[in-house]
Amino acid sequence: MDVTELEKGKIPGVETGIEIRKSICAICDPSGLCGLDLSVDRSGVICKTEGSAEHPRNRGTLCSKGAATRQYVYHSERVKTPLLRSGPRGSGEFRPVSWDEALDLTVRHLNETKHSYGPESAVFYSGYAKYYRPYLKRLCHSYGSPNYLTEASSCHSAMLMAQRLVYGHQAEADVSNADLLLLWSINPFHASVHKARDIQARLDRGARMIVVDPRETPTTARAHLHLRPRPGTDGALALSMAQVIIEEELYDHDFVDRWSYGFAEYRDYVRSFPPEVGEQMTGVSADLIRRAARMYASARRAALLYSSASIVHHTNGVQNYRAVFQLIGLTGNLDVAGGNRMEPVSFINSAGRIPTRETEFTQCRPWSEMAPRIGSGAFPVWPRVIDEEGQAMALPAQLRTGKPYPVKTLVGFGLNHRMWPAPEAFLESLSHLDFFVNTELFLTDTCKYADLVLPACTSVERSELRCYGSGYIILTQPAIAPLHDSRSDVDIIYELARRLELDDPLFQAGYEAGIDYILAPSGITVEELKRHPGGMPVPNPTPKVERKYLTEGFHTPTGKFEFKSSLLEELGESPGCEALPVYYPPRHSRERTPELAEKYPLVLSSGSRLPMFVHSRTYRMPWTSSLRPGFPSADLSPEDAARLGIAQGDPIRISTPCGSIEVGANITRMAQSGVVHMYHGFPAADVNTLLSADYLDPISGFPGYRSSLCRVDKIGGTNP
Repeated sequence: MDVTELEKGKIPGVETGIEIRKSICAICDPSGLCGLDLSVDRSGVICKTEGSAEHPRNRGTLCSKGAATRQYVYHSERVKTPLLRSGPRGSGEFRPVSWDEALDLTVRHLNETKHSYGPESAVFYSGYAKYYRPYLKRLCHSYGSPNYLTEASSCHSAMLMAQRLVYGHQAEADVSNADLLLLWSINPFHASVHKARDIQARLDRGARMIVVDPRETPTTARAHLHLRPRPGTDGALALSMAQVIIEEELYDHDFVDRWSYGFAEYRDYVRSFPPEVGEQMTGVSADLIRRAARMYASARRAALLYSSASIVHHTNGVQNYRAVFQLIGLTGNLDVAGGNRMEPVSFINSAGRIPTRETEFTQCRPWSEMAPRIGSGAFPVWPRVIDEEGQAMALPAQLRTGKPYPVKTLVGFGLNHRMWPAPEAFLESLSHLDFFVNTELFLTDTCKYADLVLPACTSVERSELRCYGSGYIILTQPAIAPLHDSRSDVDIIYELARRLELDDPLFQAGYEAGIDYILAPSGITVEELKRHPGGMPVPNPTPKVERKYLTEGFHTPTGKFEFKSSLLEELGESPGCEALPVYYPPRHSRERTPELAEKYPLVLSSGSRLPMFVHSRTYRMPWTSSLRPGFPSADLSPEDAARLGIAQGDPIRISTPCGSIEVGANITRMAQSGVVHMYHGFPAADVNTLLSADYLDPISGFPGYRSSLCRVDKIGGTNP
């Protein structure tokens, strides 16, 4: 082959000048972070994207999103230069400015806010990506504000809250050693492909699998049992399984007797949930409930896999998840091989099997020295359980009311107003700010309401540190130079710290010095990581120790596994916040609001994943969007479609008391009868506009995205 043919074939080598450079994909963050082999040509342009064969997360493969990396990186809607608003908020009218002008303006507003109102009146918010979060939190606290907020306020933290209330620490499924896998509202084939690969491998070696999911999915196709509860009834299902396990003496008596708190009250409560009652509440047959309970409790090693958001996106979410997680201790599957292991977190929510000083780095000022975090008053459990941040769902109300103190400056990184229920109301609340700056890849609808927009890099244009639970670590280096006039989020954060003249030695020392500080207990250095551009196994990984509670106890107020929460007991119980995992149907449901259900007879559930999309960012990419023709559309069951006289692709209107959206109908057996599934994030059909801003879980403040009431009408026709 001559050079021209080699170049056409994008063959790396001296002849073509094409070089393979290592990076990671942060489109799915943090569940993805797959290794990338980027073919970069003589002009510094990525001409081909492949998976890194040596990377433990993807092992040479890529999903549809990662395969479309070039479309993501070179998209025409990238923000190219700092932009200063020149028209009214929302108009999208901006003029380019220099980085010096942009950063000086941001620093001036931060200093004015601190001087006039106090540092708590500035908010530092992180959406996507997540690699810079330790540095943004340090910036926030070093500045003096308690108000570090993230999208985990509607994604991850409530799941973490439920686990901490029960046993004090997150516990991940040990898939590779399990004899039985209980997947509870998680579809890894769409949301976490590397987990799907591990699950398939374990099933091929003889493990059995139970899947709890209202939908039929590629995951349920391999299940030995599939339980399809109505959305929002997971707590009732878990309590009914517990009733069987206790009634039939299948529970771990030794663990319960020695290491649990509140079991007697819990046992008395679950007696009211026999499978026949569970069937009435959930729609899952009593026979299936008994079979699932017996399979899970009788397995020698059983692991429970869960998602970050599926269960907690209900108005009863934390209580539901507490009931689910209590099954782990009830059966003696906590912190044992093949069960759910409590491994220490190394960096950015990942158990990388190395000790680090991430907490010391991020929490550079104790909470006691700062004002109360946003959300502390509305959700008093939050600051007692979530050490990491404030509750961002309370931000719009505080912006509007100025109570308990005003918020005047908002420094956003990847802030997307569509993460909130009633997103238009969130945009309206921004009018109470003196200054709003958002750092972004694309000129989003949220950015149009900013006073200043700063252009960010993608993962392939920056350096970032990541850890993996398998005991792998990587510090990427830019595979290509930052496009246009963009900068990495970390560079922006460190430059703001410098211009603010913060008395912070680690900010003054620079980004790589901060990484060395964080990694110091592990003995790994930036210098060593740079010698392994594709990443490396961690030397001397922390050994996995079983039943650490035998020497450490549990990180709960009682030091025990809590069937009854001593913290909720202390704070004073109220409906939805009881110390036992009391089950209530969703706030809007046929059981609790029968009159509303007469007018809005279908359950509306939003947020389910498709394999080619992650939130709204990937809707822009032609390759991924072409895999779902006719999008946006809502999933309807064949039974509901027939009853409503709706055919595939028909235009339909989904209505709630808060409004309506118009989409196409996608008729699929994946959808449960009586349930409408709608994907989120579409500007022209934003399903979150169909919820009120206060449709929240009373414990966590999480929105009830996955269980409200709606009606569906065929546009241009009359429902039968």
